Formats: sequence, structure tokens, C-alpha cells
Amino acid sequence: MVGRLIVVVLFEGVDLLDVTGPPEVFSLLQREMDEPTGYEVVLAAETLDPVTTSAGVRVLPDVTFDGLTGRRIDTIVVPGAVETDERRQVRAVVEPVVVEAVSMMAAGARRVASVCVGAHVLAAAGLLDGKRATTHWSTAHQLAAEHPAVRVDADPIYIRDDNVWTGAGLTACLDLTLALVADDFGEELALRVARQLVMFLKRPSGQSQFSVSLEPVSTTRRIDELRHYIAGNIARPLTVTELAEQAHVSERQLTRIFRTELGMTPAAYIEAARVEVARQRLETSDETLQRIAATCGFNTVDTLARAFRRRLDTTPAEYRNRFRIV
Repeated sequence: MVGRLIVVVLFEGVDLLDVTGPPEVFSLLQREMDEPTGYEVVLAAETLDPVTTSAGVRVLPDVTFDGLTGRRIDTIVVPGAVETDERRQVRAVVEPVVVEAVSMMAAGARRVASVCVGAHVLAAAGLLDGKRATTHWSTAHQLAAEHPAVRVDADPIYIRDDNVWTGAGLTACLDLTLALVADDFGEELALRVARQLVMFLKRPSGQSQFSVSLEPVSTTRRIDELRHYIAGNIARPLTVTELAEQAHVSERQLTRIFRTELGMTPAAYIEAARVEVARQRLETSDETLQRIAATCGFNTVDTLARAFRRRLDTTPAEYRNRFRIV
């Protein structure tokens, strides 16, 4: 049996599910194994005083950061915390004492993983410099702005770059932890744990963490009207020329507006919208891939497959197998 000390970092205001989700996954693995997993999960904080989470639930640390000095740490799991202003804008909260502790512990750890906005802590500790990383979509712009050395990708539900793992939203902590289990014990055991969690299947890392409808709301009525127009004509061969005429602007101006408002070109947005509709049909219908491709504006299955590979790093058939709602 290989001993694997898992340290989950605690601090005031931490998101509760970020803290409880990963240990639950590590614990459920034991049900699927005859031999001990070797996992020892401890909650670590600056002091042994109770920590109040964002949900108001108090959690007791097992050990202090200083108490881990000299211990061999296998994995560090860093949760996150946010604050919301009067406009309901979300910002990640980073405590210097936590950054310092994570930085020191990571020096001797086999791997480091962040859950949700915990990526901001890793970035502040310099652990994401030069690496590709993800975080919750609502703070991705903050992460990129404050840490330009980090290659932020707000789309995947989790990313592995060498020995550093970053996860997206709250529930993605389960997907991230299942990936850690698969890294240690293989895909088959990770899938068994996923079934224990009543998850459809363990999601691939490339699975998008948000849909088109969750993207930032535009600030102009013109773009909102175009988005509704695209949604209502998704099966048609939409062109930049047609959209420019619809918005009464030049094609160059339309492209500039889309990049400013939505962060992508009109063509990229149209493809994203079509993929979103195709995802919904794959999850909820028995339609053939040919039918879905036609009704979503892709025309051919090959075009549909290429779009899925670009945006979700999977195929339509694989997506349906994983996420079909029975």
C-alpha cells in the first residue's frame, strides 16, 4: 500500500462543496477496492479554530499548516472563495497567508489541484506561471488580468498541466477528483466511483463548463437581437454578410462588435450556438447524427464532428454516450 496524504486547504469563507466534494470521492473509492487506497485526507488551516464556510457551516481543521512541516504530501487540494459587490459582480478572494502556505507545501508535493476559484490561489503562489489553467467562468477574466503569465482557458471543466490540476465550477470538483483517482488507480475504478455518485459517467476534461446561454450578456440591444436572430435561424447557412445587413452595419464593424461584446468572431459564435443546440438534442432525443447535423446548420456529420472536436474535444457519438438523459 502506497501512503497518499491528501491536504485540503481551509480558510474563512471557503466554498463548502469545494471542501467536502473531493474527500467524498476519495472515500468512495474504498468501496470499490479490496486493498486499502492509502489515501489519508486531512483538512489544514492556519489555526485549529473552526472555519466558517460560505454556506455558514463551520468546519474543524485536522491540522495546522505548520503541523504539516516535515510530512510527505502527495496531493494538495486548494478550494476557493468569492465575494460579490452591489452589482452582483463576483471576484475571487485570495488570502496572503493561504498563498504562502500553499507555496511552501507545494514545493514537496507530488501534485497540486485547485477547485473552482482556488486557481487564483495557485496563480498568486506562482504555481500557474507558464501553464494552461481553468477556473470558474465568472472569474476567468480576473485571473487572466491579474496573472498574465497564466494561459487561462475558461472552457474545460478541468485541465492538467504537468503536476498541476485546475478545475472549473463547484460541481466540477467531482470530475477533477475522479480524474485524480483515475491517475492513481485507472479509469475503470474512477468510473465505478462515478456510478456511486450517481453521475452519468465521468466527464472528459475537454467537456465545456458552460453553454452559450451562460456567456456574458452583451451591453447593446443590437447584439442581443442578433443572438436571438441566430438562435431562430440556426438551421440556415448564416453568413457575416447577412448578419451585418440585419444589424445595419458593415461586415468589418460587425466583427469588431462581436469581438468587443462576446470575445469571438461572428463565425465562432454561430458555431458555438450550433454546438449548443446539437448538445441538447444529443442529450434528449433519439435523432440520428445526420438529422441533428441538418437541423443545427452543420449540414454534414463530418462538419458536426469537427465542431465538437474543436469545442468539446470529443465526438457527437461519445458525447451522447456520456450525457444521454434516459
